[in-house]
Amino acid sequence: MRRFLPDGFTLSLIATVLLASFLPCRGVAAQAFEVLTDAAIALLFFLHGAKLSRDAVVAGMTNWRLHLTVLASTFVLFPVLGLLLKPVLSPLVSPDLYLGILFLCTLPSTVQSSIAFTSIARGNVPAAIVSASASSLLGIFITPLLVGLMIAGTGQGSLSWHSVGVIVLQLFVPFVAGQVAQRWIGGWVRRHATLLTYVDRGSILLVVYTAFSAAVLQGLWHQLPLPVLGGLVVVNIVLLALALLATRYGARALGFATEDEITIVFCGSKKSLASGVPMAKVLFAGHPLGLIVLPIMLFHQVQLMTCAVLARKYAVRKEKAAAATAAAH
Repeated sequence: MRRFLPDGFTLSLIATVLLASFLPCRGVAAQAFEVLTDAAIALLFFLHGAKLSRDAVVAGMTNWRLHLTVLASTFVLFPVLGLLLKPVLSPLVSPDLYLGILFLCTLPSTVQSSIAFTSIARGNVPAAIVSASASSLLGIFITPLLVGLMIAGTGQGSLSWHSVGVIVLQLFVPFVAGQVAQRWIGGWVRRHATLLTYVDRGSILLVVYTAFSAAVLQGLWHQLPLPVLGGLVVVNIVLLALALLATRYGARALGFATEDEITIVFCGSKKSLASGVPMAKVLFAGHPLGLIVLPIMLFHQVQLMTCAVLARKYAVRKEKAAAATAAAH
């Protein structure tokens, strides 16, 4: 049962939403939180750049079929699913929430959890490092473009090139700076991985607090009755289930080995909360941000619980196969 219980970070997200609901920041305090949030996000991507080993990237780049499959799942399959399912699923939620679902579909894969679950399931970890990192980096450019195309199709606004420039400046430039500084601080950052975890989660909590503070002041909870919240959970579950099935059986149809299949499943079915929340802050400045990021927050928990169970099943299957092979010899 422990695998199905919320982890510490999820509980922190819930506590942050409750804090914003009862003590929303406003005025000068809100402006101070905005500056602090921007600094935390820049620091996060700087540390990601300093941590990512160029040797690991070069070593894993040879498996190009696997990486293309993961990127196709992340940036093609998910947006197509989001658009095709809209007539069926959008009646379950509000228009702003489904806009958040479409945004979720454009996001890059996670890095830490994709690699962790691939490792637990005994998959191709070096390939997972490359695929997840490439997805995260390319998402800085691809996600805003996909958002622009999908929002234009819904008639709910448009994307400005200024927004793309802000995202590149806030995320990509610090990442490149981290890569440059890697020769001096890379080893220290890798030895202190918990520091990156704290910055990662801290920056997300800051954005969530400011976003939900603004949303609460605009009457968020009057716009979000329980049936709509339940409908959002259903939409997230359907989306994740279809992605997991498509990546699993798609990898098999393409003839990938089991280790590569595991990598494709865990890297190709995830969406990054760490990248999504700061991007939403820039791309949806004129929208109710709390409703935009809520689908990502719920999807984050659903994917963690589901993939934890799936990773253990893969691991048990590989252990049984190894035992059978040993017994045969």
